Amino acid sequence: MIYVLQSPYMQFTLDSAAAAWSLFSARRDGPYLDGVSQRVRYRCKRKKFTVLVTWPDHRIEARERVLSAHGDLRQLQVEVAPDQNGLSCVLTYALSERHPLMLWKAEISNQGARPVRIEQIEMLSAGFFPAKRFLPRAVLARVHASTPPAGCGVIRPHPDPGELAFFSNGWQSWSHTGAFGADERYRNTRLDLLNAPMWYNPGTPRPKKPGCLASDMFGLLGDRGHRTGILAGFLSQKQHFGSLYARIDEPLYPALRLWANGDLAQLDPGAAITTDWACIQFVDVDDPDPLAPYLDAVARENTPSLSPSKSGEMEGGVGWCSWYHFFQDIDEAKIRANLDAAIELFPHSETSPPSPKIGGGGHSLDLIQIDDGFEAQIGDWFEFDPGFPEGVAPLACEIRKAGFTPGLWLAPFIVHSKSRVAKHHPDWLLRDRWGLPVNAGFVWDNFDKALDLTHPDALAYASDVVRTAVHEWGFSYLKLDFLYAAALDGRFRDRARTRAQVLRMGLEALRQAAGPGVELLGCGCPLGSAIGLVDAMRIGADVAPRWLPREKGIETPLRREPNLPSVRNALQNILTRAPLHRRWWVNDPDCLLIRPDSELSLAEVRSLATAIALSGGSLLLSDDLPQLAPDRLRIAEQLLPLIGKTPRVPDWFDAPMPRLLRLDLENTTGLWHVLAVFNWADQPHDVRLPLEKFDLDPDQGFLSRSFWEGDSGRVSGGALDLSGIPPHGVKLLALRPTPPSIPTDFGEESVGVYLGSDLHISQGLEVTKWTATPSGGVRLRLERLGKAQGEIELYLPRPPRRVTMNRKDIPWQTTGQDCYIFPVSFDQIAEIEIK
Repeated sequence: MIYVLQSPYMQFTLDSAAAAWSLFSARRDGPYLDGVSQRVRYRCKRKKFTVLVTWPDHRIEARERVLSAHGDLRQLQVEVAPDQNGLSCVLTYALSERHPLMLWKAEISNQGARPVRIEQIEMLSAGFFPAKRFLPRAVLARVHASTPPAGCGVIRPHPDPGELAFFSNGWQSWSHTGAFGADERYRNTRLDLLNAPMWYNPGTPRPKKPGCLASDMFGLLGDRGHRTGILAGFLSQKQHFGSLYARIDEPLYPALRLWANGDLAQLDPGAAITTDWACIQFVDVDDPDPLAPYLDAVARENTPSLSPSKSGEMEGGVGWCSWYHFFQDIDEAKIRANLDAAIELFPHSETSPPSPKIGGGGHSLDLIQIDDGFEAQIGDWFEFDPGFPEGVAPLACEIRKAGFTPGLWLAPFIVHSKSRVAKHHPDWLLRDRWGLPVNAGFVWDNFDKALDLTHPDALAYASDVVRTAVHEWGFSYLKLDFLYAAALDGRFRDRARTRAQVLRMGLEALRQAAGPGVELLGCGCPLGSAIGLVDAMRIGADVAPRWLPREKGIETPLRREPNLPSVRNALQNILTRAPLHRRWWVNDPDCLLIRPDSELSLAEVRSLATAIALSGGSLLLSDDLPQLAPDRLRIAEQLLPLIGKTPRVPDWFDAPMPRLLRLDLENTTGLWHVLAVFNWADQPHDVRLPLEKFDLDPDQGFLSRSFWEGDSGRVSGGALDLSGIPPHGVKLLALRPTPPSIPTDFGEESVGVYLGSDLHISQGLEVTKWTATPSGGVRLRLERLGKAQGEIELYLPRPPRRVTMNRKDIPWQTTGQDCYIFPVSFDQIAEIEIK
C-alpha cells in the first residue's frame, strides 16, 4: 500500500509492500530520492541479524498535525512486529509545514528474552554499493556498464546527470571539512596509530578510492553543474554518532548511506533506544545561506535546558592565550608580564565606544587565558608545575582585579599514562576488549589514555576539576580540550551506553559543574554532542607559527596531513565551517599569530587575520605581548572591535579549499561589500574574477579599495582585475556602488562616498556619522578604541577646498579618479568636515 505526506516543499511516499520510501522536491527539476531502504543490524548470541529488509507484519498510523520545535509536522508511523529475537522497530516519518525539511527517526525495542547489541541503525540507503569481491560476473558487468541492479534505490541531486560533488563534515573540531569532486580522495592521514583516534570517528569509514567519500553528522551530495544538492544528516548527536558514506565516482548513479552508530551497545530485554532525528534538505547551492534550514533546525533541536551564556547573546570574544608563544614553558612571571602588557596596550576607558567582549570591563581585549603548562601532569589537575608554586588561583584574582576575564585551559577527559590519576585509579581508564587502556592519541610525547565516564568516580573527578577551577580558583572562562577522549572506541563499564551518550553525559556534567555565568569553549570535541552546552567551539585545526604541518622537525612527509596544526589547516575549516557561527555557538578559529619572528610571511599573517575577522568568531592573540613591535600590534588593532557577522563563502561547494568570502555591511555611510580573494598557491597570482562569482550585478558600477595595500579605483567590465596576490596571501576589498548623479547648483553631480581606511578591517564601521551634502561636501565622525592614527579615503565629485578634523585643518592628497586620501590622528573620536 502507498502512503503520502505532502508539504509546500516536498512529497514523501511510503511503499509498505517494498519496505521503502521516496522523497521528491516540489520543483519538477529538483532533487529526489526513490526506493530508499532502511536496516537495523545487531548481534545476539554472537550471531549477526538484520531487520527491516521486509515488513511482514506491520501497522501504519497517519497523524495530520504534530506540534514540534520545527513547526507543525505531518507524520506517518510504522510499527514493525518483533523478529525471531524479539527486536521490534517503530519508524516515524515527518514533513514540516514551516521548513523545507524531512525528518525521520527509529525506535528499537527489545521484547525478547535475551540482550542484543546494536551495531548499526541504517536510516538511508540509496544507490548501489558494490562489494566487488563477492559479486558474480554478470552483476559486475552491469556495474561497469553504469546500470545498477534493481532494488537498490536511486538518489539524484538533479534529474539530469551533471558534475557530482560531496561536502564532507569532519567528526570533531580539528577534523578536515570541505567539498570533494568525483576524482578527489577523502582526506586521510598517514599517522594512524599516532593520531587517527583523535581525528576520525571509529564508526565512519575512511575510503581510499577517488569519488568514495565519508562524513560525520551531516553531508551534502550535490551537482556543481545544476547547482542543486541533497543534504542528509542528524539534528543532534545525543544518542548516536551519525555517519555518511557517498559514492560519486559514477556520474549517472551516485549513492548515499546514512546511519546511526550503535557501537554494539547492549539493549537488554524490555529496553528501548530511539535515534536522534534524521533530516533531509534539498539545497540550492548558490543560495546566500544554503544550509540555513538544516543548521537552524539543529539549533532548535539542541536548545539547552541550562543556559550556558550570561547574556544569551552569541558574541565573539577578544583575548590573549599563552599557548602559541610559550607552549608548556609558562610560569607566573610570564603570565604577569603579559597581563601588565595587556593593561598598557589595551587600556580601560569608560568613554570608549562599546566593543564585543567575553566578560565585563572596558578593555578592547578582555580575556587573559592560561593554557597548558600550569599543571604537574595531564590529568593531575590539582597538582601544579614548579612555575606556579601557589597554584593558579592568585593569578585569576590578579587578572580579575585588572578588569579582565580570567581563563584557564583544561583537558578533563584525557590523562597522561604517567599521571598519578592513571597510576592510582587504573579502573577509571577506558579499556578495549582485551582489557588494555585505549589509545587516546600520541600527544605530549606519550600515548595518552581516556577516562571511562560511565565509571561514577571518573565522571565525578572530571566534574570536580571544573567545579574547583570555577568556584575555588576563580576562573569564569574555561577552554575544555581533548573532549573526544570520552567517545573513543572501547568497552564502557556501562555496556548499554553508546559513545555519543557517554560524551553527552560528560559534557552535561561539566556544564552543571561550571554553573551559570561561566563561559565554556569546547575544543577537540565531536561537534553534535556539544551543541547547546558550550558557548564557543573550536571549528578547525590548531594554528601554528608556520604555514604547513611539521612534527619533530619532519615536514615533507606531513605536507598533506589535513588535521595537524598549521595555519593552512586552520584556515580550511575557518572558511568551510563559517555558517555554524552564531547558530550553534560562537566559532573559535584559534589564535591570531602576528609576531615577526615566526615562520609565517606577512602575507600569511594577513590571510589569517582576514579570515578570522570576516568569519565573525572570537579573536585571541597568542604572542608575547611585551615583545610585539608596533607595526605588528597594529594588525590586531585593525581587527577591533570585532565585526561579529557571518560571511558568505561563494565557492564553498566548488573547491577543496574555498578562496572567496563576501560580507555585506551597512551603516550611516550606506551599504558596501567586503570581498576577500585568497591565493593558496605557492606562487604569486593574477586573477580576473567576474562579479557574478560573488553574486554581484556585473552591470552595477563599483568603487573599490584594497585594505592591506591601500589601492583604490573603479571596477569596470563587470569583473575584478587583481594582480600580484602573494603566495598564501589575500586581496581584501571594500566595494561600494558608484553614486548616482543628482541635480546641484553646479549641474549634475554625484555625492561623496566613503571608500575605506586603514583604521578598521571593515573599511567602514569606524564611521559612526556621515552626511554628504549636494554641494559635494562631507561631514563624518570616526570612532576608535583609544588613540588612532592612519588614513581615510573618499570619493568626491569636486576637489576639497578645506578639510578640518576636530576644528583643525588637515592636508590631503589625490590618488586620481576623484579619490582623495586624508591623514588622521585622534583619540577615540574625530569630527571631520570637508568643504
